Amino acid sequence: MLVDPIRMLNPLYTIAEAARIVDVPVSTMTSWARGYRRSSAGRPDVVGEPIVTWIEPKDRGWPSIPFIGAAEALVVAAVRRRGVPLQRIRPALEVLIREIGVDHALASQRLYTDGAEILYDYGHSRQDTEEGHAAMELVVVRSGQRVFEQVISSYLNRIDYGTDGFAELIRVPPYLDGVVVVDPRRSSGAPIFSRGGARVEDALALFQAGEALDSVCLEFGMPVEHLLDVLRVTSCRAA
Repeated sequence: MLVDPIRMLNPLYTIAEAARIVDVPVSTMTSWARGYRRSSAGRPDVVGEPIVTWIEPKDRGWPSIPFIGAAEALVVAAVRRRGVPLQRIRPALEVLIREIGVDHALASQRLYTDGAEILYDYGHSRQDTEEGHAAMELVVVRSGQRVFEQVISSYLNRIDYGTDGFAELIRVPPYLDGVVVVDPRRSSGAPIFSRGGARVEDALALFQAGEALDSVCLEFGMPVEHLLDVLRVTSCRAA
């Protein structure tokens, strides 16, 4: 596989920043990136291996997750949003990754095109197990074809893929589809408005400093409804 360092090797986000991009708690993102071990008296330890790409940071507080890791995390977030416990779906995801057969399989376009079929076959062959049931919860059959369940599809549809078949842009949840994006080649991967290209934090800072809504939108070249959507999300997160 031809490696694109901008997307795959350059850490762009701290764990907290990646968590905000895919809209999950920081503790959840930490377990996906670093793995976890949980102990309880009288029982074997429960171990979860890392499932998204994480790179040892240069120092405390430095970025550790490249863009490709954020794309992988978005896929895992879709599973979480569907309500399937990651511990139950991990065996199916491991089969999925192995069948796709490339590094960063969760950020590969093959997941979008072939993943539902792979998960369906896995679930069908293990339909009497919890793991098999978990896999089947992510897939539906429409017109004779295996496709991802609606929640999963809505997340996968937020990813644009490059000519190499790997994620190159994410339309960030929970904003309305296409309002805010992350692109590793623009603004160092920070969330930006799709219209005008302004960094979300810059527009928010100007508005919070007292600038009128219309003036901020004129300054940065974005529709008013896009800034209103960002303010909606910001207020919900602050609540």
